[in-house]
Amino acid sequence: MKLYLHENENWTDFTWDYKKVTIRLGEARNRQGRLLGKMESLGFDLQNEAVLNILTLDVIKSSEIEGEFLEIEQVRSSIARRLGIEIAGAVESERHIDGIVEMMLDATQRYDLPLTKDRLFGWHAALFPTGWSNFYKITVADWRKDTAGPMQVVSGAMGKEKIHFQAPSSDRIDIEMKKFLEWFENEHEIDLVIKAAIAHLWFVTIHPFDDGNGRITRAITDMTLARSDRSIRRFYSMSAQIRVERNQYYEKLEYTQKGNSDITEWILWFLQCLINSIDSSDETLSKILHKAEFWKIHSTTILNIRQQKIINRLLDGFDGKLTSSKWGKINKCSQDTALRDIQDLIKKDILQKETSGGRSTNYEITEMSGVNKRS
Repeated sequence: MKLYLHENENWTDFTWDYKKVTIRLGEARNRQGRLLGKMESLGFDLQNEAVLNILTLDVIKSSEIEGEFLEIEQVRSSIARRLGIEIAGAVESERHIDGIVEMMLDATQRYDLPLTKDRLFGWHAALFPTGWSNFYKITVADWRKDTAGPMQVVSGAMGKEKIHFQAPSSDRIDIEMKKFLEWFENEHEIDLVIKAAIAHLWFVTIHPFDDGNGRITRAITDMTLARSDRSIRRFYSMSAQIRVERNQYYEKLEYTQKGNSDITEWILWFLQCLINSIDSSDETLSKILHKAEFWKIHSTTILNIRQQKIINRLLDGFDGKLTSSKWGKINKCSQDTALRDIQDLIKKDILQKETSGGRSTNYEITEMSGVNKRS
């Protein structure tokens, strides 16, 4: 009995319900157009801020899906350096973070270049610069070899594992990937958003690498969506939305990979996820506009570098509560200096004490600063 999609003959001869898919595709395309029009009406600097925020979110969330949590300031700084965007408080980034960023930027900023085996190998090498994944030595910049057994997606405790999926054997990968890459570059009849959905499913089903398949799958997805937008500027993040809908994503993927070549349900889910990701980008746009309004109001306010750094973090969405000890830790300054900085901002009606109370005193941006308070 054939359990997995890829075990069927001509398994990539995908079919779908044209009528159902076309209706939802129209919704997605409409959302894309409206968002791009809205963002293009902003100035160049605000567009750059939006792109920096979205790409940072994309890298962070794509890694979170795999259980890896990256330092947001390192990711943001790495992206900014490579895009030539000046930001306050830039920090040095670790080698593996730079590799993830380089892959994502190559996919989205050079979306019009062909996707080739060598390019995929370059992405894989960037993800694993040491040749190790956690404590395991892996094959890097080459297809997996299955020396330790078949490639499986497994969950559950040791001895109680549940196999969700088993990929094609390693001796099939070269042929399967040649077919995929030829289709990816030479199929021009399918709408590019639908193509993104198919490419995502196709690549992750082949699962050609020892590790990093999920992140490379999402990079290919972003690359295809960039082609559909005809823009290097990313204003929405599929990875961030997939992270939100992670459980449903894996359920839909497993259902499809154990089905037949009718992938209607997968495409419909993918399109709805895209619509949701575009809708979620409104929050990013709102933050950027609030930030721009704040700095417009305070264009003549005298602030030191430490204060500018913390204010920008608050406006971008500070993780947790701001206290004087966090201020000192972030700015690498003494508690006395932190308190002086904070008191100065309170006098200038930029910060205020939170009313929630608690053992520590927390601070927040005041509404009088031209920005709505955020929880």
